[in-house]
Amino acid sequence: MRALLILTMAGGSVAHATLTPLVTIAGVTPDVPLIMVVLLALRRGPEFGAFTGFVTGLMQDLASGGLIGVQALTKSVIGFGIGVAGGRLRVSQPLVQVPGLVVLTIAEGLARFALLQIFRFPAPFGELMTYVVLPQALCNGFIGAAFVLTLAWAQTLRDHFEGSRP
Repeated sequence: MRALLILTMAGGSVAHATLTPLVTIAGVTPDVPLIMVVLLALRRGPEFGAFTGFVTGLMQDLASGGLIGVQALTKSVIGFGIGVAGGRLRVSQPLVQVPGLVVLTIAEGLARFALLQIFRFPAPFGELMTYVVLPQALCNGFIGAAFVLTLAWAQTLRDHFEGSRP
């Protein structure tokens, strides 16, 4: 099981680095590692969410060539926070997970912007929100909805086949 989870984290990071540039919609790419962190943290809890967020964020930082640790920190905090919220609230419904993913994408973008402001990142807040964070949040929502619905469909099939065994 651990090998599968490690493969999922590494595979998601590799997919983000290689495949998402091919899937851009009007110049907006989905943040596949963030989608993975949110969905895994909801299912596995805050510690696993923080660990997954840190590892996938660090891989994303290393691949991008920017400041090392910014993505790792923000994704780790998001993973821990959604893991805690998932344990206290009933967030197993796709209609809750997808809007939550959109809101968390915006929160992660704001946290990343705040961290980059410490290092004098020269980007106006309005432009960053309008052209980067909000479009990516909508893109993550659509991709996340496809992931969540696929997982729900797979779980339904698994339950159906396990129930039909003698």
